[in-house]
Amino acid sequence: DLLINQSSPSFTADEEFDELCFEFGLELDEITSEKDIISKEKGEEKAKGASDVVLYKIDVPANRYDLLCLEGLVRGLQVFKERINVPRYEKIIPAEGEGQKLIITEQTVQIRPHAVAAVLRNITFTKERYESFIDLQEKLHQNICRKRALVAIGTHDLDTISGPFTFTAKPPSEIKFKPLNQSQEYTASQIMDLYRNDSHLRHYLPLIENKPRYPVIYDSNGVVLSMPPIINGDHTKISLNTRNVFIECTGTDITKAKIVLDIIVTMFSEYCEKPFTVEAAEVVYPNGKTHIYPELAYRKEKVKPEVINKKIGISETPSSLAKLLTRMCLKSHVIGNGNHLEVEIPPTRADIIHACDIIEDAAIAYGYNNIQMVIPKTYTIANQLPLNKLSELLRLDLAAAGFTEALTFALCSQEDIADKLGMDMSATNAVRIANPKTAEFQVARTTLLPGLLKTIAANRKMPLPLKLFEISDIVVKDPNTDVGARNYRHLCAIYYNKSPGFEIIHGLLDRIMQVLEVPPNEENGYTIKATEGSAFFPGRCAEVFAKGQSIGKLGVLHPDVITKFELTMPCSALEINIEPFV
Repeated sequence: DLLINQSSPSFTADEEFDELCFEFGLELDEITSEKDIISKEKGEEKAKGASDVVLYKIDVPANRYDLLCLEGLVRGLQVFKERINVPRYEKIIPAEGEGQKLIITEQTVQIRPHAVAAVLRNITFTKERYESFIDLQEKLHQNICRKRALVAIGTHDLDTISGPFTFTAKPPSEIKFKPLNQSQEYTASQIMDLYRNDSHLRHYLPLIENKPRYPVIYDSNGVVLSMPPIINGDHTKISLNTRNVFIECTGTDITKAKIVLDIIVTMFSEYCEKPFTVEAAEVVYPNGKTHIYPELAYRKEKVKPEVINKKIGISETPSSLAKLLTRMCLKSHVIGNGNHLEVEIPPTRADIIHACDIIEDAAIAYGYNNIQMVIPKTYTIANQLPLNKLSELLRLDLAAAGFTEALTFALCSQEDIADKLGMDMSATNAVRIANPKTAEFQVARTTLLPGLLKTIAANRKMPLPLKLFEISDIVVKDPNTDVGARNYRHLCAIYYNKSPGFEIIHGLLDRIMQVLEVPPNEENGYTIKATEGSAFFPGRCAEVFAKGQSIGKLGVLHPDVITKFELTMPCSALEINIEPFV
């Protein structure tokens, strides 16, 4: 979400802006103010004295890092509205020996091996620009930097330090400096303790906390610029008077670090004396090799106009497609008799990886609402899955028989399906969860019975009798399937009263078979035969056979099972597999 200040709103302007955002592929989430936000979260008392300035809350797609700050968003919208041309970002390489150098030592290899750097020269900050600059870094930290695990950004006032800079790693006791906005010096270990309860910084401490060495960046006089990914030094703090900014990004992923650096410098080079120019810095690797950053790489892609038209479902001329793409900051022109478009991908658009991304941008610029709706070439008639249709029909008939439907969790504890039902865990053939969050959700259920018994236990205060049913899937291991497990659709019903009510459950089975049109005979119908089951009372359990196979059991539950589920009355139950009847 991007929050934008708006001094004096008007409804027509708001609606127009909402429309513009939608056309550009964004969503104006809400129009609010700091006061509104606080009063919603903490009540009106807390909101007293908060700002009334109108805020636009805009949803930006996670891959569009170039829209995460006001500068990038406004630039994108201006180009989209054809009010300005796509800016050309330029890297200025200083004369030999005059540029900034960042030297990486081999000590960093185990912790944060990569670093990139750049300089914004003669920049002019205002309060709004400065806030936007800090805000963009924070948004990038949360997004592409994965909470600073992949990349950490440091920005410094270049005039307070002198290069070359050294990126190294030292034992925490040997690092000592004054952290940002603090009044005294601390060692790295003390800094960790200092920020342990800080609501913002404590989340980043585990990234380096247990490492023998902490990463740190020094200038040529031994002044600490930062201890990434935790905190910058106070010495190099940027203020509104800062004219030259040194930007360093350290991390574990070099590709992401390059993208982050490119985004920051392209967004804020607008405020340099020479707009959209960035001074390059040299990074020296432990093996002696050097590299110039930022890369600010432009690249060209070729796309066929007919492919764009076909994929989107439109019929535009090549030149109008080139115009659409140029409006999306992808400068394009027609080449080779109009059978190709050459598209230039700017350094701000790291999200363009494939031709599909270019086609998507063409569709956004054309306007999704302007694409004609057509009947698909393939014509099919949708149908309900037969198993689901049968389940729905049975649910109606069970409800009509006076039973109430329950919906219980598909995961349960090991005790629920084994110990409590008098079975051994190995005999259940259950699918286990590798890293269960709670003891209640350790395995996928192999029977619906525990779920219904827990439901009754939670509703003991309700008037008797309690008659519940559930028709849902159970899961068992099956080495013959591609995923190693199989689902079966079970029907389970339960009767809980002062007397067991076996006849009621038996009657329900007869009613189910009646609506399924299965006659009570052995040849082509259903039968029940006495059997024993660990969850059932001896001599009070029967197995149900239908379609020549055993489909489940019914009977009176064993007193041990009833007490293990914290119940006090007799209970009878039926559980069958309904898949043979589809």
